[in-house]
Amino acid sequence: MKGKPTIFSKVMILIVLLVTPVLILYIYTNKVSVNVVQDEIQSSSLTQLSFFLQQFDTTVEQLAMFPGILGSDPYLRDFVEHRSNKPYDRISEQTRIMEKLSLQSVSSAWTNDLTVYLPKEATAVSSNHLITYNKEDVTTYAPLRGWIYDPTTRVEARQPGARFIRGIVEPYGATSLSQIKSMIQVSFSVNNVTAMLDQVKSGGKGDPFFYRFGQPPIKGSDSDSEMLSGLISVLDSQRLGEKGSLVTQLGGKQYAIFYVLSKQLNWFLVDYVPVENILAPIKKTNQLFYTTIAMLLLMSILAAYFLYRNVQRPIRKLVQGVQRLKKGELSARLHYQPHNEFDFLFERFNEMAEQIQDLVEHVYAEKLRLHEAKLKQLQAQINPHFLYNSLFFVINTAKLGDTRAVVAMSQNLAEYYRYTTRMEVQNATLREEIKLLENYLMIHNLRMQRLQYVIDIPESMLDVQIPRLLLQPLVENAIVHGIENKSGDGMIHITGKQQDHFYMVIIEDNGVGISLQVLGELKKQLLHPTDTEVSCGVWNVHQRLQYSFGEGSGLDIVSSKLGGLKVTLTWRRNEANDATHDCG
Repeated sequence: MKGKPTIFSKVMILIVLLVTPVLILYIYTNKVSVNVVQDEIQSSSLTQLSFFLQQFDTTVEQLAMFPGILGSDPYLRDFVEHRSNKPYDRISEQTRIMEKLSLQSVSSAWTNDLTVYLPKEATAVSSNHLITYNKEDVTTYAPLRGWIYDPTTRVEARQPGARFIRGIVEPYGATSLSQIKSMIQVSFSVNNVTAMLDQVKSGGKGDPFFYRFGQPPIKGSDSDSEMLSGLISVLDSQRLGEKGSLVTQLGGKQYAIFYVLSKQLNWFLVDYVPVENILAPIKKTNQLFYTTIAMLLLMSILAAYFLYRNVQRPIRKLVQGVQRLKKGELSARLHYQPHNEFDFLFERFNEMAEQIQDLVEHVYAEKLRLHEAKLKQLQAQINPHFLYNSLFFVINTAKLGDTRAVVAMSQNLAEYYRYTTRMEVQNATLREEIKLLENYLMIHNLRMQRLQYVIDIPESMLDVQIPRLLLQPLVENAIVHGIENKSGDGMIHITGKQQDHFYMVIIEDNGVGISLQVLGELKKQLLHPTDTEVSCGVWNVHQRLQYSFGEGSGLDIVSSKLGGLKVTLTWRRNEANDATHDCG
């Protein structure tokens, strides 16, 4: 029944199929609702900003018209043209002009200063009696058109702080001080803008401010400076149109930003609102809906559980018993009592298992003897292979006069033959195998003077039982066919891992490696015996793992990141090889 849906799973699938369309429809509807709400909020916010900005621009436009209105005044023209050179008349004209400037200035709801500059006379007449003639004001602002932002603080201004300035010169287009006959200038403080922003914020909607790239923002008196700093960083990185919106992340929250361009000042009026505030009613509805769905699922699961307990669980126990028989556990019996119609099936299963055990036990014993004979034959094939390589090494080392290496190899051979002559015990612990590898690698290190190795096996694996001489042929192949054919230092990494139900030992080297084509052929040869030296060793190890530990065990060969080959030995974990596994 493996892979087939159970009754419980079928019921759960049915519940999911019933709930899924409802969830999909609701999610789609919710998404559409969120989009509609966001669009409406965006449209509403932009409309409100545009309405406020229209009022703002109207006031600014009214101020922008003051210089033009005054420029056409006949008294002001007489004063500029010097039509009366008498001192008394000039003073009277100047007084009359100051009155006109003051009357024109107070006609606006915003505090402002109107000033007439006469560069040739170095004279200034203003609605603000504190303002005097300043040549720099004329030379700085005369060539400029439109409203100019002046961030400096003027002590003579009606209100301290930055201001906006606009003026006209006569004759029109004059730029140098010698060309300018007169300049009429109007200015207003940003405090007027701040007060207007405070009025909007007092209505409880948003926190608007004016923004222009490269300039400090014009904000309300109690605006959040830290939040505005983050918003300005976002706006600086965007290419803004005349109006629009964007969404950004600040302080772990999402904010919707709305902006509209002032055609008078060429600054953006910006407002922002947390997205969660926009979607709060929808989120509350979502929570209620999902709570209802969760309760419905819970009740459905409870109903399915009663079906599972009375039908699915007995079937599962029966399937588990069959699976245990399939794996060879002939002593498997069912002790579960469902107290229903399944009692009869369980009794008949136990009787059948007992009969099968009696019939199979003597056949299985014969099969074990056959496997034992095959394992001994495979191990016998490995002994000459290792002996040939070792004896050639002893001969070559003796010729070089390296007695330490000869003694070490001889000791290693003695230990090796003590292993192989004990045919009645074909297994050893991983600790013993690693000790053998350390002796073997030390001998090669004495001979090559350029071989390094790292062995990293978890302590929990060292007492695991494996076939003898399982790792040494692979290390030998790595040295002889990989590292000896390469110039420079050689490196061998031996690591152990425990993964799910398997043990793994990985042997890597930085040798010359092999091509992908040769690697593919070598993998194919794992399935069949061969006469070549390399494939013979790995084939023997692969077959011994499969015979000893069964399905899922064996070798895997790939290219290593070190440059050579990476050989992975894998064998199944069980109580036998964890403690006293012995196939000999």
